[in-house]
Order: sequence, then structure tokens, then C-alpha cells
Amino acid sequence: MNQVASRPGLRDIVVEETLAHAPEIVWKALTTGALIGRWLMEPKGFEPVEGKEFTFQTTPAGEWDGVIRCRVLQVVPNESIAYAWKGGHPGNVGYGSPLDTVVTWTLAKTEGGTRLRLVHAGFVTPTNDSALKSMGEGWKKVVPGIGAIAQTLH
Repeated sequence: MNQVASRPGLRDIVVEETLAHAPEIVWKALTTGALIGRWLMEPKGFEPVEGKEFTFQTTPAGEWDGVIRCRVLQVVPNESIAYAWKGGHPGNVGYGSPLDTVVTWTLAKTEGGTRLRLVHAGFVTPTNDSALKSMGEGWKKVVPGIGAIAQTLH
């Protein structure tokens, strides 16, 4: 299931995928810095520890340096991890506009695998419409790729 959910003034990206791997394997793919670099971007300073701050570097735009600043908000091993995802600059419109969101990954054991759910929440419309569109498309490609990475971990 892939969708864009909405709350008053805010929109969320939701992507679900069932992977043919145990939650422990999927968890490793989600929480190991070098593996995250294979399915998304190489994080700097990431550890699955509440309060830990880390960054991703993406393409700069306008006055934004392209740094995505994150902080781990919640960790339940093999079940869920959530982190703040902030970036952008007030001087930008469209790509690179200010973004203050939360990414939550939830894992649920299923017969023969794991149901993986991503919720990237808190896109303010219309300010974040560009990010919502591009990241909505991006997450649809990224989430299935986690299964391919997990396949290499057996």
C-alpha cells in the first residue's frame, strides 16, 4: 500500500511492503549505517540510539546546504524506529524549502516475512508540495530496495 495521507494542513507519505525476511534481518538493513547508504544515502553519525543526531547530505539548492538534520526519537529493536528529518532554508521555494518532518519505520512479523511500513509525516502544504511529491515517489522506490539489501544479509 502506498499513499499520501493527510491531516489538517499536513500531509504524510505512507509506504508499505511485505518483505520475505525476518524482522531481525530487515531491522539490520534499517539500522546499520553502511546498509542505509546502500538503499538511501550514507548517514553521518547514525546509531539506533534515542537522542542520537545524524545527517544525510543531498543536493544543495539555493541557500540550503543540502544537509538533512536528523535525531533519533524512538527505538524499539526489531519493531520500530522514528527520527526527526529536517532540512531546507526559509529563502528557498519549492525544492529546498524548510522541512520539519518525522520518519517512522514499523516492522510487523508475518508468516514468512515482515510487513514494513514507512510513514514520513508532517509535510506542510503548500510549502512542502515539492518535497512531498519527490519524496513520495522516492520512498516508493526505496522501500522495496530494502528487501534487496536484506536478501544479502542471510
